Amino acid sequence: MSEQISLQAEVPLELGGKRLDQILAQLFPDYSRSRIKTWILDDKVTIDGVILNIPREKLLGGEMVAIETEIEAPREYEAQHITLNIVYEDDHILVINKPADLVVHPGAGNPNGTVLNALLHHCPEIANVPRAGIVHRLDKDTTGLMVVAKTIQAQTHLVKNLQARDNFTREYEAICNGTMTAGGKIEKPIGRHSTKRTHMAVHEMGKPAVTHFRVAEKFRAHTRLRLRLETGRTHQIRVHMAYLNHPLIGDQLYGGRPRPPRNATPELFAQLRDFKRQALHAVRLRIAHPITGEMMSWEAPIPEDMVALTEALREDTKANPDYSL
Repeated sequence: MSEQISLQAEVPLELGGKRLDQILAQLFPDYSRSRIKTWILDDKVTIDGVILNIPREKLLGGEMVAIETEIEAPREYEAQHITLNIVYEDDHILVINKPADLVVHPGAGNPNGTVLNALLHHCPEIANVPRAGIVHRLDKDTTGLMVVAKTIQAQTHLVKNLQARDNFTREYEAICNGTMTAGGKIEKPIGRHSTKRTHMAVHEMGKPAVTHFRVAEKFRAHTRLRLRLETGRTHQIRVHMAYLNHPLIGDQLYGGRPRPPRNATPELFAQLRDFKRQALHAVRLRIAHPITGEMMSWEAPIPEDMVALTEALREDTKANPDYSL
């Protein structure tokens, strides 16, 4: 299964003197530069009917350029009838509210039963889009909003905006261990942990990572936060909060073991003991629609387990007005 691509255009005179790959990227912005370069090298591009396979070749302007190719469907995964909580959908994108305990993409130990498998069942034509249109991921036990592209064009524009940190805003709600006094910005690179291969860590040789956070509510020994991602590294919020010695409640990978304060109410003690996932929820998503350019925004209600945990923290704080730990 593949998608046929047939594109034609006249090179504007004002683009004369530019390289072929640069011109094609401007003429056909629905496709990434890397994809266009591959088409050039694979003899899929003609200039005035003659194949030109040199990306750096400069054109004069006024030429007729044509691309005739096809996009092969990526590796086949099984379509599975898995219920998705879809909060928005049109011909180009869909936005879902992901529950806990649902992996986004198949991988080692999770060959199926993922968001990707569910997308293939809900929208079979999405099989022609790389990664079934998945633009950004949430960890298995992180809940909340994700946008998915239903077409290659939509995916290209969303990825460009995400990489450029332009018109793509992701906000999270989290509850961490320890009392934080003020918000701020964490700007520390993240890379694979040197010895624990399933862990990420702040590492000077890692990729740039920036997380903004503010205090939403303080409790005796915990803090509710609102966070905004400027970059999107694997486990970014979890790693950055652990780096500040404020790991997320329930995050067993990064040190978020239960830490009930002294004289904790029975309700709080039980909530902390039984909270088995990181207390992290993608609460708000704001993007420019990849086709229309319209700014769109969605919010996902805080999940019941985090609501119950927050209420137990509030009641515990009320029961201990002196904040003694």
